[in-house]
This record gives sequence, C-alpha cells and structure tokens, in this order.
Amino acid sequence: MIESLITNKTRLKLLLKFFLNKETTSYLRNLENEFGESSNAIRLELNRLEKADLLVSNFNGNRKYFRANDNHPLYGEINSILQKTVGLDTVIEKILKNVGDLNEAYLIGDLAIGKESGIIDLLLVGDDIDTRFVVALVTKAEKLVNKKYATSFFLKTKRPITCKNKTPYIFGRENKV
Repeated sequence: MIESLITNKTRLKLLLKFFLNKETTSYLRNLENEFGESSNAIRLELNRLEKADLLVSNFNGNRKYFRANDNHPLYGEINSILQKTVGLDTVIEKILKNVGDLNEAYLIGDLAIGKESGIIDLLLVGDDIDTRFVVALVTKAEKLVNKKYATSFFLKTKRPITCKNKTPYIFGRENKV
C-alpha cells in the first residue's frame, strides 16, 4: 500500500530502517549489504533525506552514520504512517489497553532494526497478561496486514529480559515502561 505513495524502493527501505526505531543508526556500506542495492542509489537517497533534514549524520572514523532526525516536525507523522503500514499501530494500542498487567512491550527482530520482514516479533512482559486476548487480536491483525506475528510472553517476576536486538523499539503506557 505505501509502495504506491513512496515509489522509490530505496527511499522506502531507508524510511522503514530509520523511522520505525529512532535509535537505529547505519552507514552506507552496511546499508548496501543489507539492501542488496548499489551504493550510489543508496547514497543519493541518503543525501536527499539528509538535505530535507529527515536524517542527521555524524562521522565515526571514516564512516558517516545516519539516523532519523526525531526533532523534525514530520518525524512523528512518518513514524505513525510506517507503523500503520506494517500493522503495529492497532495491535499495540489494543494490547496496551486490554492485555492485563503489561509492564513492557518490545518490537524485536528485523522490523525493530528497520529491515523489511513478513514477521512482526513482539515481546510482552508483565505479571498477568491475558494471552488468549493477545492471540485472538494477533490472529485478526495477521489477516489485515498480511504479516505473521510471533509473540513471546515473559512474567516479569520470573525472568530477566534479554533481547538479541540491541535497540528494541519500546512501547508502553506512561509510567509503566
């Protein structure tokens, strides 16, 4: 759906990479390997997004690292559109409101680091999570967004959390996360 609005595939990949998780940073050669596209096409789009002030950059050695400019007036809107595109907005909102005693919710896996994926990995942490509600909600969401959800549950009192993804995207209620 968003592909008809943003027709440049490289630009769309960059927006997903940087705007789903504002903590994500990357440099040109890493993006080239990840996307499987020419460095020139990626560089052109990085420069356009940086010129528009949607991305900011800094040098670390000889590498120029990019990240989303979360101070840009459109940052929140772009993030929201991308969340809706990958099907996160409705699911997360309903989970946070109706799941029970949820302390933390994490988007982990490929989407958390901005890689396109057919699977949405969620990690829900709490003491009394209504797992039947979450499974029912996820089943409905899968039909709407044509993606599969992989949902993991952890009881906060039983086990510390370790995420393989170093920068999970965190959702939460105010004063809960």
